[in-house]
Amino acid sequence: MEIAEIVSYYVYEDSKKVEVSFRLSIDNEDEIRTDLLDISDFLDYGYSVINESKELNALDFDEDEYFEDYDDFVDLDEDELTQFLNEYYIVNSDKLPRIDLL
Repeated sequence: MEIAEIVSYYVYEDSKKVEVSFRLSIDNEDEIRTDLLDISDFLDYGYSVINESKELNALDFDEDEYFEDYDDFVDLDEDELTQFLNEYYIVNSDKLPRIDLL
């Protein structure tokens, strides 16, 4: 049982929490799991998932037009996030979120 896909995530900077939605390899396409984790959990496991750079160099369109509130968005390293979640739920299998249907 491992993370097959990160569906979405959001960092709540004020409360220092990360909401993440994902699918396990055993989940169907219409199933999703969502959890709210403390950023300190990532650090306790030795993961630094928050990307410091907010650059959008690869974009060929007007950033201001499409990302007016981009400065409020915190980018996470999805590979690190996936690795953390796999390890976290192996150690804390009782904290694995239940399945929600889409």
